[in-house]
Amino acid sequence: MEAAGSGERRRDLGPLFVGTIFVGSFLLFLVQPMIARMALPRLGGAPAVWNSAMLVYQALLLGGYAYAHGLARLNVRTQSVVHLILLAAAALLLPIGLIGRTPSATASPAFWVLWLLLLSIGPLFFAVAAQAPLIQRWYAAATGGRDPYPLYAASNLGSFTGLLSYPLLVEPRLPLAEQSALWTGGYVLLVVLTLACAAVLPRAGLDTSDAGYTAEAPPTLRRRLWWIALAAVPSGLMLSTTTYLTTDIVAIPLMWVIPLGLYLLSFTLAFGQRSVVALICRLSPLILVAMGGFEVQNSPRMPFFTAGVELALLFAVAVTLHAQMYGTRPAPIYLTGFYLCMSIGGALGGLFSGLIAPLVFDWTYEHPLLILAAAALVPQAFLFDWTERLWNNRRRAALLTVLMLVLTIAIAAVAIEQPWRWMWGHATWIGAGAIGVLTFFCIGKRVPFLIGLAGMILVFGGYDAIRLSLTPNARFRSYFGVYTIRDEGDTRTLAHGTTSHGLQILTPGRERELTSYYSPSSGVGQAMLLLPEIAGPQARVGAVGLGTGTLACYTRPGQDWRFYEIDPTIAHIARETGKFTYLARCNPDAKIVIGDARLSLAGAPTSSLDFLVLDAFSSDAIPMHLLTREAFAIYGRVLAPHGMLLVHISNRFLDLEPVVAAAARDGGWLAAEYDDAVPPGSPDYRYLSASNWVLMTRDPAVLGEVMAGAPPDGAWRPLQPDPGFAGWSDDYATILPLVKVFR
Repeated sequence: MEAAGSGERRRDLGPLFVGTIFVGSFLLFLVQPMIARMALPRLGGAPAVWNSAMLVYQALLLGGYAYAHGLARLNVRTQSVVHLILLAAAALLLPIGLIGRTPSATASPAFWVLWLLLLSIGPLFFAVAAQAPLIQRWYAAATGGRDPYPLYAASNLGSFTGLLSYPLLVEPRLPLAEQSALWTGGYVLLVVLTLACAAVLPRAGLDTSDAGYTAEAPPTLRRRLWWIALAAVPSGLMLSTTTYLTTDIVAIPLMWVIPLGLYLLSFTLAFGQRSVVALICRLSPLILVAMGGFEVQNSPRMPFFTAGVELALLFAVAVTLHAQMYGTRPAPIYLTGFYLCMSIGGALGGLFSGLIAPLVFDWTYEHPLLILAAAALVPQAFLFDWTERLWNNRRRAALLTVLMLVLTIAIAAVAIEQPWRWMWGHATWIGAGAIGVLTFFCIGKRVPFLIGLAGMILVFGGYDAIRLSLTPNARFRSYFGVYTIRDEGDTRTLAHGTTSHGLQILTPGRERELTSYYSPSSGVGQAMLLLPEIAGPQARVGAVGLGTGTLACYTRPGQDWRFYEIDPTIAHIARETGKFTYLARCNPDAKIVIGDARLSLAGAPTSSLDFLVLDAFSSDAIPMHLLTREAFAIYGRVLAPHGMLLVHISNRFLDLEPVVAAAARDGGWLAAEYDDAVPPGSPDYRYLSASNWVLMTRDPAVLGEVMAGAPPDGAWRPLQPDPGFAGWSDDYATILPLVKVFR
């Protein structure tokens, strides 16, 4: 009876351990976007900051798992004492926040993100990161050897919940100080739950986690390397999918949440629902054939469909490879080593996509490479008996592999060159489809399958990407993104992902014409033309965001111009490549201040500018720290009393008017908006882009003069604040109310 009661007591421990591991993972992924949001005013708003932050988190996760693996040498009672001491020591850093140091305006974000986050939350993140493997180990010991691995599904469900909770629930409702207090309360709850788990461990500290398991030899080196490879590819693919989607497909705000969320859910599925997982694993080669070719399309015609394909492929690959890890898991006594290998793989995948690839490649080549790596790792099984018989003979299989290589090269060459007129406009689909059919019958045989998938990727955009990379000064990549220069007829464009950042007319005599968002009829153009009358012949002009340097052609003799540009690569493109000649032709002496504009302007003298243009958005991503109440206070201090601030708010996905209107209301600005629509039938339609500009000033006479000078077919509209929108500050900001789909 005593043994039966003991067994019943042990079975009841499940909710306690599940709850503990859930809370720890929830806190872990709640703090990631929270601390990144806190860092925005110091580090700038580059989209790549998130990838750098992910590298920090993966490194700390690796450290936490290594610590848990080291503790496994001790008995579980001693483990609990050591870990509770660590949790108590880390609690001395509560509430969470950033260290006091602020980087200089010219400091590299790639460096500062790493050090700022490590020093700010490193110990707390490290301590919480160790929870998942430790709690599973303790669960096995406390229950007499019950399988602890399903608890990892609860861990990743907690991670997924924490990840979504921040942008959907926490950020829209709480300022940063209250967010920090919320996390502190969660940490206290975690310590209490961990203490409760430690209290039910075997009193003698004996590890009974292998009771009921047959003796198992330690995992071999080959098996550990296999775990590392299976973990590295989904981790790298998650980051490369995020980069590719936000660079080349659709720069929707919060897009980074979706790939990471699917990545976390894949663990929950792989470590839990076996029947569904078995089906996904069986179909994964077919999914790669059906979807893999779409993965390198540049600016596709159906961006949302392509994004859906990308995300579905990521999820299928992650579930399949994580399921293979789960299927080869060791006995619980080796559990911490298993998770350490998983963490090493995750860190290596993140290191490749987040740090190495941007330095080595000029485009997101890491994405197709990781897809091919996934294809090399997914399980292969023949779909039909006759294909298995066809490939079963070794000599015949070798001949068929060579034939597959030859046919793939031939079809790809025809699809790329398009020698026949009937193929024009359809060659990509015809070629990729033909290779796809051949690859379909290769499922079950890894090498010819990889050949076919590589051929599809080459036809569906890979060749164009390589050709552009081989063209001198046509593509550049930096920490901040991928920039592509293209000549189309009599124009040359600069694009950051899918968003144009400047256009120049190549026709001799027209190189100085103002194009894109900056024409004389645009809001900024009208204000620029009136600047000599308002500020005199020696006006001081600043522009946040350089682009191709188009605005420089508004320069008048005697004016002093400076551009604030965060990315040295953009300065190189605009000034040194010769691809765009606005600066060289119109203002070769303009100063270019490299670094985050807000930090640079914070150090500028009071009333040192008469005119300031704010046009620094990367693709359609929004650097929040440039649009907060505190940021507008900096602009107001730097501008002279009669100064003008022009804010570019054109955006495909967000309505930024309420943000600027709230800043104007709170800062005592007068503001008006001008929508510059470009009729499709106008002569210059190919050269101009519709734009939305907001003029802000504290001088009523200046606002009146600009509004009175509007062209006959347009008018400035006074900016009215939205009563239900509080505005953005360094302590509080959310984009959810601004998403155009929801408005």
